[in-house]
Amino acid sequence: MGVKKAFAAKFTAAPGKALELAKLDPRDDSAFEDKDKAKAQLLADAEAIDRLQDRLFAEGKRALLVVLQGIDCSGKDGTVRAVFNCCGPLGVNVKSFKVPSEEERAHDYLWRVHHACPPRGTIGIFNRSHYEDVLVVKVEKFASPEAIERRYEEINQFEKLVSNAGTKILKFMLHISKEEQAVRLQERVDDATKQWKFKPSDLETRAKWDQYLAAYEVAVRRCSTDVAPWHVIPSDRNWARNAAIARIVRETLEEMNPQYPKPDGWDPGTVKVA
Repeated sequence: MGVKKAFAAKFTAAPGKALELAKLDPRDDSAFEDKDKAKAQLLADAEAIDRLQDRLFAEGKRALLVVLQGIDCSGKDGTVRAVFNCCGPLGVNVKSFKVPSEEERAHDYLWRVHHACPPRGTIGIFNRSHYEDVLVVKVEKFASPEAIERRYEEINQFEKLVSNAGTKILKFMLHISKEEQAVRLQERVDDATKQWKFKPSDLETRAKWDQYLAAYEVAVRRCSTDVAPWHVIPSDRNWARNAAIARIVRETLEEMNPQYPKPDGWDPGTVKVA
């Protein structure tokens, strides 16, 4: 049984409309009746995503690209585990975009991104993405303002190309508060099993919080399109974040409605395995 496709609209950033993150509550969980029901919904949706991904893989004609973008500690890794953990490993690929390698820097900034786009029949997940090149690169001034300005439309055209080739694109901005980030960073410092995630440079990035939020607002406004809309997901509560993203992914796959292919050149009714 399908889910109602209207759910995503609760979080969609309207193309071209100004975004004020300060006016969006990162703890908003009003899309759900309560925590327990949201967790139950998440489990049901994750299982449905697995079934739909199997059909997508068998069909082999289209792909789904899920972009997860957010400031440090917003929950990108946790989202991948919660939403896609039920899926078989053959049909789901996760790509984490880190500092460009020497080879990557020798090409245009979208070269490595295009190479990582999911092939037909698969779900691709970007843990961070090409938007780093109008976020980190912008705030840290790794490129000129003129170069950054060109990139918004270049990204829109790139995503249109990918979409025209048969890949549906879902983009999620994981919106957390500065207070919640402080809690999560401290957990990384205090927990020996999480200390590997912490870098002193995280605090330098945190000191530029307002600059990063401003860069996100511009990126979402300039690059939320009909082809590849942005969804701003309140992420202070992990359970609400995961449930919201799982529901949007599920309803998108159901709208795509991948189908198992029919037998080619043989009739199942005539085959008897002895």
